[in-house]
Amino acid sequence: MHGLNRRQFMSRMSAVAAGAALWSAGSYDRALAVTAARAVRTRGTTLEQAARPVGSGAYKRLVAGPGWPLVVRRELAGAGAGRDDRRTGLVSFVQFTDLHLADVESPVRFEYLAKFNDSACRPQEALTVRGASSLVERVNAVRRGPYTGMPFGMVMATGDNTDNHEHIELDWYLTVMSGGRITPGSGDPSRYEGVQNSGNVDYWNPELPLQDHYKAKGLPQIPGFLSDAGSPFTAPGLTIPWYTTVGNHDDSIEGSLPDLGLLNSLYTGDRKLEGCDDDTAARLADALKHDPAQAAALLGKLLTGEGAIRKVTPDERRRPFSPAEFARAHLDPAHTGAGPVGHGFTSDAANSGRLYYTFPLAEGVLGISLDTTNRAGFADGSLGTRQLKWLESVLRSHSGRWYDTDGRTVRGGSGDSLIVLFSHHTSATMGNLLPDPYHPFEGRHDGAALVSLLQRYPNVVAWVNGHTHENRIIPHAHAVPERAFWEINTASHIDYPQHARIIELADNGDGTLSLFTTLMESAAPYVTDVHDTSDAGLAALYRELSYNDPYATPNAKLGAASDHNTELLLRRPGR
Repeated sequence: MHGLNRRQFMSRMSAVAAGAALWSAGSYDRALAVTAARAVRTRGTTLEQAARPVGSGAYKRLVAGPGWPLVVRRELAGAGAGRDDRRTGLVSFVQFTDLHLADVESPVRFEYLAKFNDSACRPQEALTVRGASSLVERVNAVRRGPYTGMPFGMVMATGDNTDNHEHIELDWYLTVMSGGRITPGSGDPSRYEGVQNSGNVDYWNPELPLQDHYKAKGLPQIPGFLSDAGSPFTAPGLTIPWYTTVGNHDDSIEGSLPDLGLLNSLYTGDRKLEGCDDDTAARLADALKHDPAQAAALLGKLLTGEGAIRKVTPDERRRPFSPAEFARAHLDPAHTGAGPVGHGFTSDAANSGRLYYTFPLAEGVLGISLDTTNRAGFADGSLGTRQLKWLESVLRSHSGRWYDTDGRTVRGGSGDSLIVLFSHHTSATMGNLLPDPYHPFEGRHDGAALVSLLQRYPNVVAWVNGHTHENRIIPHAHAVPERAFWEINTASHIDYPQHARIIELADNGDGTLSLFTTLMESAAPYVTDVHDTSDAGLAALYRELSYNDPYATPNAKLGAASDHNTELLLRRPGR
């Protein structure tokens, strides 16, 4: 789980206001015209149009608003004239992140904590699978980067692909990505058994006339919503290769509690906790952030009789998966789709549970996928010593020159590739240094240590990640310009604004590189109709409900204009 405190919220709102101030009155259209003139094409991206809320009531409708102009960021290098004419595209790909495909009927969920943490229960959660499939449709339709015109080489999903690391959620994720028939429900296939038909006013009960707290804030009554959300559909699957990076929700209980196998019987059992008193809920919400052991004890106590328990249909498919099982599932031929086999994971990963690897992004460009999760619990992450040493060996072998810890130039390495890293956690969310219970004597390393390492290798141009559910792009500058790189953090696809990001790397022919980042929304129509139960209609409702989640702060996750559609300039590493 990941929440914002008041100070963080005000900071994000200030960033949104600052981004809007980049264009004075009357200049926005000119900025859009310049953006379109520099692009090969803008169709299907937020360069062309983007969702915009309208209405004066509590419940806001979404419509298609104007696109967002390109922002040129020069913090790490200057912008040379005529570079568009000299540009050579090197690679074009798409990032998905934080899909959170959720088994909303699972007994091990914390919906009753929503007032303390907005990620505990969202009104749109029953539609996560259809929403993700609609995003796949958009990628299949757009096909190419807007600035290089290069076909997408791949999609990388940077973690929290599942919500509660259940086998059934993993099967949904793999099927969304590779294509196939999906029934996005668990337990009894003939009925919904979750909090949204509980009759409890603390939850949105979409099919009931009950005036719950969500309807009081404008959410509609939608007859048939739950049965439509759980009905089977066919996911088209990506038509290009795709890879997976692991996130904390893919390896722990609701992304927060260490999973030592002690709650497996609760996952697959017939008791679902739907509520508890506010004092207990507040203590559990705090423990999830600060004391996983206390949280596990409180949860066990509630599930054995002190909370509002509902009997549900047991389902063995809810059993949590291990890291090794996560890798093994990717190797299943049924989920190869457009490839590659294993989607980054190998049989060695399936045997060992080590979920970090390298892969070719394009000729002369190396991708590195890291595992920044910490199985000791808590949402934030870190790197183990073994993985950090492995990473340095990879960086060294693909760099003709680098810098030692004293800043001296070192030459060596058999290759010389530009390097893009992928992880779930960001540099600012890698402070969880608790010992990994599965490797208790291994050291852990934070985001600052990783940044320091990356800045010793000039071939590193970008670090792409998720976890925060917000759009944010950070320059990691250095006194030696070629040692700088960009960190690109993208919003989730469960919370509004539900973005994916196109990333293109180009050589400007003048000693600089450009990283173009372009946000993209799903293929769903902007305007919703509660009577439209088609796949597209439900995906549209998924987006609109996410904006209207009464416990969320959608604009806080949107980011500033300088975190949206950008050209990120940096020095090309010397030879």
